[in-house]
Amino acid sequence: MGLGFVVGIIGGFLLAHAAFSTIQYRGELKIMEEQFTGPPSNVVIELLVGLGLCLWAGLAVPTKFLSILPHSDENRVVSLPANLDFMVFNHRGKVLPSNPDLKLKI
Repeated sequence: MGLGFVVGIIGGFLLAHAAFSTIQYRGELKIMEEQFTGPPSNVVIELLVGLGLCLWAGLAVPTKFLSILPHSDENRVVSLPANLDFMVFNHRGKVLPSNPDLKLKI
């Protein structure tokens, strides 16, 4: 376990504690029959600190970024199937007008 992982666990616990504190605060307000306008400032600060720790851990835990080779066959998003018998060209798209000079307005 690295430092980033431990910081992420602490940030998660802080977020969970902030949620529990807010629920508990709302329960106390219901008992006192007061209106809920928002969580107390210490819960908001705890929430922001927990969020910051989780964001830092999310950026620190992954290892170094690897470059993506654009011409690699493994990186293709769409690859054609080996068996072309299942490719269907007779579909509802044939009803649409096909004008090759038509351009999209951007």
